[in-house]
Amino acid sequence: MGYAQLVIGPAGSGKSTYCSSLYRHCETVRRTMHIVNLDPAAENFDYPVAMDIRELISLEDVMEELGLGPNGGLIYCMEHLEDNLDDWLAEELDNYLDDDYLVFDCPGQIELFTHVPVLRNFVDHLKSRNFNVCAVYLLDSQFITDVTKFISGCMASLSAMVQLELPHVNILSKMDLVTNKKEIEDYLNPESQFLLSELNQHMAPQFAKLNKSLIELVDEYSMVSFMPLDLRKESRLLSQIMKMSYS
Repeated sequence: MGYAQLVIGPAGSGKSTYCSSLYRHCETVRRTMHIVNLDPAAENFDYPVAMDIRELISLEDVMEELGLGPNGGLIYCMEHLEDNLDDWLAEELDNYLDDDYLVFDCPGQIELFTHVPVLRNFVDHLKSRNFNVCAVYLLDSQFITDVTKFISGCMASLSAMVQLELPHVNILSKMDLVTNKKEIEDYLNPESQFLLSELNQHMAPQFAKLNKSLIELVDEYSMVSFMPLDLRKESRLLSQIMKMSYS
């Protein structure tokens, strides 16, 4: 049985930095892991790339040959990957042992992990190859500056959770860049009444019922919570995340 971690989140949320830090952490604790680049637009890496989607298709080539823009080109690339799961990906996976640990650094286009089925089919393929898979969703902690952005982040994360149906951990990244950590702490374990009050203050009165429904979704089902990650000192959290794939 193999083990895999799918690193997802919006563009600029720190996915590649997280993967690089996870690789260094594994070197420190003498664990072997392999990072796979699934972003056809990526150019520079701070970690050794074990597998690279650009060997199959690159965004630059698609935009040049088909005249597509960046967003359409990226969707085309990922759909091309989906068409080659039984060929290119299967051949690449044959190079790894049953107990190897793979980390997939995914592109940041939100459609890929919310409603386009590409990553869901990718996950299903990994499972068919006897991989245990978990998802790590990163959200830039500097984005969580008020309740409306917090709820927006929760809904995007929840959408990815529903789409992928994987063991899932949500991470607030770039905590080392946050100047006022108290503002972030208010949203780590928030009270529902606090969220509703804040949301009503930010929104027009006609949205009161919608606000109540959103808060109930976040609170009553307890499906979305975030863990703060400061990569300067959070080696224990990185170990905990890796263990998720083994369960």
